[in-house]
Amino acid sequence: MKMRPLGRTGLSVSAVCLGTMTFGEQNTKEEGFAQMDLAVDHGVNVFDAAELYPIPPRPETQGRTEEIVGHWLKDRGRRADILLATKVIGRSEMRWFRDDRAEGRLTRPQIMEAVEKSLRRLRTDYIDLYQLHWPERPVTGFGSNPVRWQSPPPAADETPIEEILGILDELVTAGKVRHIGLSNESPWGVMRHLALAEAGKGPRVASVQNAYSLVNRTFEAGLAEVCEREDVGLLAYSPLAQGYLTGKYQDGALPAGSRKQLFNRLQRYEKPGAAEAFADYVRIARDFGVDPALFANAFVTSRPFVTSNIVGATSVDQLKVALASADVAFTAEMEAAVDAVHQLRGNPCP
Repeated sequence: MKMRPLGRTGLSVSAVCLGTMTFGEQNTKEEGFAQMDLAVDHGVNVFDAAELYPIPPRPETQGRTEEIVGHWLKDRGRRADILLATKVIGRSEMRWFRDDRAEGRLTRPQIMEAVEKSLRRLRTDYIDLYQLHWPERPVTGFGSNPVRWQSPPPAADETPIEEILGILDELVTAGKVRHIGLSNESPWGVMRHLALAEAGKGPRVASVQNAYSLVNRTFEAGLAEVCEREDVGLLAYSPLAQGYLTGKYQDGALPAGSRKQLFNRLQRYEKPGAAEAFADYVRIARDFGVDPALFANAFVTSRPFVTSNIVGATSVDQLKVALASADVAFTAEMEAAVDAVHQLRGNPCP
């Protein structure tokens, strides 16, 4: 497994990261353990979780993912070997995360409550990478890197970024968090956090976790240059477009047990033009004699600005394919074929 530097932290992370959002919903504790065992056996040293998980978010299941990861860390005695990443929710109408049933906000009381709960569930006294799952400020659309801009009005109770960084600085100083990261952020958001850190207002952002795949390359339009020049790592999520890039949903197929069949929450990947793009990329992969899932993951893992590709699976066999992407040589011919489709199809799933 290739290792890559995580921003300016001095830490190195595996080119593939284990995503855990299915643990506690689609995957049992035992299945989660099997995935974590397999991942570390293949050289993975970073797990990504969130207080939100598992997906879909529900009050009945919230926190189960971190609990399963925490049980594994204790049972296997591997805490020192794993770079543990988790996330605090951003602005949200969901009320089941906080003891007082308040809507989600990135305020000092809520962040402090969130981190203490995550530490308990994860059975650890520190988190290596604590990420803001999405911004506190209202944004054009989830993901904060839209292809069409709108101008959302600021919220009256919006917590300034400077204040959020100060709260996170308290956690770093206390030793409960080692490094901080962003998620679903824009170029402006990343640069603003960096500028304030340089002005001494809080810790420096080590990473940003955004969606990136063959059907969503919006990261390249502004964030890629920001991250390369500022040494901020991309932790890329949804490399398979929630399964669509495997080809399993082609021609209206609805496999039993699939995320779409279970939850019907894939609207981000069901926009006009998406089906045609999926068909093109699946065809290209097969033309090269490569499994479409392996091809799509290899594209993401091979990008020079990707620090780690967050792969998710509901079975060990799926995870084996995802892990293998680190060893695939993405050739110039593959690159040209992909770019030709992108020129025609663009980013149908931002």
